[in-house]
Amino acid sequence: MSARSTIVSMSIDRDLLGRFDAWLAAKGFPSRSAAMQRLIREELASGGESDPEGIVVATVSFVYDHHARELLDRLTHLQHQHLDLVVSSTHVHLDHSRCLEVLTLRGPAARVQVLGDSLVATRGVERGSVVLIPIGEPGPGHGSDHRATGPAWHAAAHGNEPPPRRRRKRRTKS
Repeated sequence: MSARSTIVSMSIDRDLLGRFDAWLAAKGFPSRSAAMQRLIREELASGGESDPEGIVVATVSFVYDHHARELLDRLTHLQHQHLDLVVSSTHVHLDHSRCLEVLTLRGPAARVQVLGDSLVATRGVERGSVVLIPIGEPGPGHGSDHRATGPAWHAAAHGNEPPPRRRRKRRTKS
């Protein structure tokens, strides 16, 4: 237990405790305390308890009909308006007409939530969800945008040397 932890005692229904113990075992939690801490953090974050300017990562998942008129243009335009928030995009063909798009976003919570909600609410999107995970501020030495500096810089920032470049063997003419 860390120096900042406090021991808390609580009463809980036996059946609920049995279900909780089965859940935490299935999820691989080392203890009830670890499981409770995660649940409390998630509930507080999902209830708007997080700082709107705090840094979050998010997944935005939505299913849409790619035949819907101008939908792809609207979705692409929204993403291009927020290049500073969009980290990645994955596109999956589900069937002849429907696709799944999964975006990873990163940035201030309020801006990420607005973009995620806008994408999911775009006319033509059948269904979707936005999941935010607060990550706080970057740690020491992490004020940089890695997209601009690349993986070699990222490795060096962690004290790791980038992998050595392989030299090509010259072929000799026979």
